[in-house]
Amino acid sequence: MKSTAVAVLAALWARHAAAHATFQQLWVDGVDYGSQCARLPSSNSPITDVTSTNMRCNAGASRPGGKCPVKAGSTVTVEMHQQNGDRSCANEAIGGAHYGPLMVYMTKVSDAASADGSTGWFKIFQDGWAKNPSGASGDDDYWGTKDLNTCCGRISVKIPSDIPAGDYLLRAEVIALHTAGSSGGAQLYMTCYQITVSGGGSATPSPTVNFPGAYKASDPGILVNIHAALATYVVPGPAVYSGGSTRAAGGACSGCESTCKPGSGTGATLTASAPASTGTAGSGGGGSCQAQKYQQCGGTGYTGCTVCASGSTCSAVSPPYYSQCV
Repeated sequence: MKSTAVAVLAALWARHAAAHATFQQLWVDGVDYGSQCARLPSSNSPITDVTSTNMRCNAGASRPGGKCPVKAGSTVTVEMHQQNGDRSCANEAIGGAHYGPLMVYMTKVSDAASADGSTGWFKIFQDGWAKNPSGASGDDDYWGTKDLNTCCGRISVKIPSDIPAGDYLLRAEVIALHTAGSSGGAQLYMTCYQITVSGGGSATPSPTVNFPGAYKASDPGILVNIHAALATYVVPGPAVYSGGSTRAAGGACSGCESTCKPGSGTGATLTASAPASTGTAGSGGGGSCQAQKYQQCGGTGYTGCTVCASGSTCSAVSPPYYSQCV
């Protein structure tokens, strides 16, 4: 009996580990920039301590030199998958019944390539929860993560049209609530993208929050048993900025969420603040395009730099889906 119980627990652990995920790619108005401006975490494991500075942009995440150009008022699409480089729609973006809300924040910085995320963040998007009249528990309800799975890991977000031009960090986050019935059980997954906004206005978005500090372990959206029937759900963090948008959980995929295909952004130019990341998205490994250590350098659907910076080599980590400079 003991060996059987151990086997069951091991199987459950493996399922939950395999269901971990990472926001990896960014689309700008339907153009695929891949992960070239993404601060990719070192693994697809979650953060569970909401008081940790890891809450900003994952301490230790790779920092690409490039920044994705974004026009104020345009639409970006964040993309999440369980395994780095696997953009297949046949696999759930985040599996293992990891249900919970999805949020996107921005913070104005002087240089997106070097900023540490300690400045104030304003929320520009959320896709939270909606009651399923036919459901018996929160597991049956509609969630932002379910929308991610329905839309091949992609959710589109409007960049406010009135924010000032300049550099920003764009922070995409999912909170998985399948083990959130006890303190510290919520699993948070986030990635920061380095972007440069052009156009815009002179608004000062509010309210702003800091990470850590925006959430408490006891918040009703963090400490919650979704396996029971839910009468309501409060998405953690501040209200969405007036220039942002809110998506109704359970809605249909639209635009890039359903039509964009990896590699369609070939030729999109990144602005660069470090020589190691100059070049163009989809340049296919030309001598002027280099990926930094721990960044993606190849794999199925990848269109970015395939030559690694000095001191690292492009190696297949999860063939044929993902190769990384190591």
